[in-house]
Amino acid sequence: VIGHPKYQDSKRIAIFLSMPDEIQTEEIIKDIFKQGKECFIPRYKPQSNHMDMLKLSSAEDISSLTLTSWNILQPSDDDSAREEALAGGGLDLIFMPGLGFDKKGNRLGRGKGYYDTYLERCMKHPTGKPYTIALAFREQICESVPVTENDVQVDEILYEGS
Repeated sequence: VIGHPKYQDSKRIAIFLSMPDEIQTEEIIKDIFKQGKECFIPRYKPQSNHMDMLKLSSAEDISSLTLTSWNILQPSDDDSAREEALAGGGLDLIFMPGLGFDKKGNRLGRGKGYYDTYLERCMKHPTGKPYTIALAFREQICESVPVTENDVQVDEILYEGS
């Protein structure tokens, strides 16, 4: 990931904070700050498909976040001090999680459509849609995954041996 040309060229990067069954992103987050890039993480709104990407001030900032009922760390609902990526300069790159992927770039998420809805919002931003890279285990690559017309394909899937 760290040597990837798109990562190297990106200044504003959104990345998920890993759940135990996902590719671990902690070292990537540390590198984002080490390289002087800006780091944004998801804040999901429960009972909706709305998600914002909020700015982290440092890798250590993660320890100040709230644990949700899904066991995901995220900024609290009343945290209004953080920049939302689309309220500012948009995003260059989004690292995306998922449960399954196919080689056509289709992604199976957890069913709420958070990332698809967010990418639709990105397309309306002056900077346009950021490049998207899914981080996956080889075992998550399938022949095909079910998709609907609202699903947005990822630009690239990185997995061991790809």
